[in-house]
Amino acid sequence: MADGTKIEWTDATWNPITGCAVVSPGCTNCYAMKLAGTRLRNHPRRVGLTKDTKAGPVWTGEVRFNREWLDQPLRWSKPRMIFVCAHGDLFAEGVPDLWIDHVFSVMALAPQHTFQVLTKRPERMREYFAGRRANFGRASEVLHEHISHGLSEAEHQDAVDLLDLFDSMGKTLPNVWLGVSVEDQKRADERIPILLDTPAAIRWISAEPLLGPLDIGRWAATAEVNCKQCKQSFWLHNADPCEHKDGGGWTLACPHCGGCRCKPAWTEADSRTMDMEPPADWIDREVGRFTKVHPTIPIKSGLDWVVAGGESGPGARPMHPDWARSLRDQCAAAGVPFLFKQWGEWVPQVGAVDGWTIPDDPEISRIDHRDWEDDRWGEPYRPMWCDDIDDDTVSRVGKKAAGRLLDGVEHNGFPEARR
Repeated sequence: MADGTKIEWTDATWNPITGCAVVSPGCTNCYAMKLAGTRLRNHPRRVGLTKDTKAGPVWTGEVRFNREWLDQPLRWSKPRMIFVCAHGDLFAEGVPDLWIDHVFSVMALAPQHTFQVLTKRPERMREYFAGRRANFGRASEVLHEHISHGLSEAEHQDAVDLLDLFDSMGKTLPNVWLGVSVEDQKRADERIPILLDTPAAIRWISAEPLLGPLDIGRWAATAEVNCKQCKQSFWLHNADPCEHKDGGGWTLACPHCGGCRCKPAWTEADSRTMDMEPPADWIDREVGRFTKVHPTIPIKSGLDWVVAGGESGPGARPMHPDWARSLRDQCAAAGVPFLFKQWGEWVPQVGAVDGWTIPDDPEISRIDHRDWEDDRWGEPYRPMWCDDIDDDTVSRVGKKAAGRLLDGVEHNGFPEARR
């Protein structure tokens, strides 16, 4: 844990739980995993959390509850943004609900802080909140047994009452932001819908390391509509275009009954003769991946914040600049705050262009380069001539030199806290 951190989107880290397991490609070069198996391998709260492999330290799946660090945020009076379990995952498989109760109890006791929770296991997170009455009901026991920093009985009870209040309202704590890591489209498709099905004051995603292009349009711009056939409501991001016009997607199939705005009782004969113009009261309007939405339907974003960045450290994989630009532009179109954390090890080809501060011979580069070809990164090489910028080529200059400017702009968007 640290009161102060170099992580660009938070002020402090808090590690009441350490340890994790590899679950997806974004875990391959996890900084916490590498630290736990190298510089911190003999630390009492890291011993045994990793095992040595040919690829370096790898999480064993063991998790550890660090009770002596539990009340750390309560000692910080100045409001901070706090990254929860920066060296683990609060909702990891081996973490019992009781440990999570401890963490939420402390967060309830510290309303001056904003707690940023990030997980790769949204199923467990949703499951925990689905049973929050039982979970939060244990708060009194948790607070009295394990928080020993000198709070009064009244202060303890205030935290219990706050948890009970938000449980009865069907809401979670207003100072807790829930997020998921989404390094590629597959993980976005799997994790974001579950995040949106979980109660949270703020919902956010971290696309770091960004390992491929991301289309978040269906979640960044959505709307609640009513099916005219079954009369049930649904969100656009939970619906798919109907099958009556390949690739058009101008009308949606209700996820409840399958009904759509096309002609009822559609037949193959109809498909050969029917004019496929959309209904007159529907117009072109970009809403995520759907292009025909009635102009009177209010549009909102299911996501409150997007953080993106490239990978750093040994073995770092490059991020194509177009992937970062696409996320930036999607967020701008939907009005979602966007924070570009870093390029990481690799930046768009720098060579010896004017104004670049890294010394490099333009005739024989001393910096590794990689080219984007056939939808993959080629092997590193050092070109004989390198004096221009090419978005399909990246140069390995290191995190510090690469910086965090995207097309010359530093993006530091944050959501407005809703308390």
